[in-house]
Amino acid sequence: MNTRTRLAKNTVSSRIFDVCNVLFMLILLFVMVYPFWNQLVISLNDGIDAQRGGLYFWPRVFTLSNYDYILKSKGLLSALGWSVLRVVVGTVTHLVCSGFVAYITTVKFFSFHRVLRTMFMITMYISGGMIPVYLWFQKIGLLESFTVYWLPGLIGAYELMLIASYIEGLPEAVTESARIDGAREVTIFFRVVAPLCIPVFAALAVMVAVGHWNSWFDVMIYNASGKYDTLQMLLRDILIESNKIKELMQDATVGADAVKSQASRISTQSMRAATTMIVTIPIVCVYPFFQKYFVKGISIGAVKG
Repeated sequence: MNTRTRLAKNTVSSRIFDVCNVLFMLILLFVMVYPFWNQLVISLNDGIDAQRGGLYFWPRVFTLSNYDYILKSKGLLSALGWSVLRVVVGTVTHLVCSGFVAYITTVKFFSFHRVLRTMFMITMYISGGMIPVYLWFQKIGLLESFTVYWLPGLIGAYELMLIASYIEGLPEAVTESARIDGAREVTIFFRVVAPLCIPVFAALAVMVAVGHWNSWFDVMIYNASGKYDTLQMLLRDILIESNKIKELMQDATVGADAVKSQASRISTQSMRAATTMIVTIPIVCVYPFFQKYFVKGISIGAVKG
């Protein structure tokens, strides 16, 4: 086989591979995107018509009534404000405290750095349980307060391990030179180590922020009065309310036109889809701003020798 034949064969095989690769990536993209697109289609469709099924790629009876019903709900702005405040405060405090403790566990001349890391690792597998935690929060006055959203989660064992592993991969000369110049450990962390850990902080920030944004169970348990209800809790209440309205409409003993008129275009399926989109879109919009840090973190790990 001469060189020209071999090159032609390689060219054909490479083209076949490229075509198969593109088809595979398109199929993977469709599998990942379609569930969100389908929820968007259902949320933009009439609720009663959505119960018939068969909604795949576009609304059959376009309407914004599902979003209108949610956006006109009482306390929406307040719940949104508490959610945003919880995400910002909870994420920042969690990363700062977890990062600082992670740095302490990497300082070799600190006598208890291994013991401290082991203690936090144990908490990943052993928990006190819901009832003891609730009673402890009640005793120290965290119930019915905004503080209960972020104070108990100041330090996360999983995030601590990841940050500590990242710090251990940094050159020791960076911190040693700072110590020689007379910098204290707090100064070294905030002015030397933390800027170098921006990629891992950014990656963990998305995880922690999504956790705070989607959390609703602790709101229901620790803020039963509803004073500090977040957006997730409000949307949950809206779904429960829509179910009750549908049950009233189907009850033959209920003849109020107002109730039937309110529920005439509402279905649990369309309301669930609308709430899903409202919850998902903010996170999707924020993610691209952190993507460059993911890429930077990968490149740092690739060139580090």
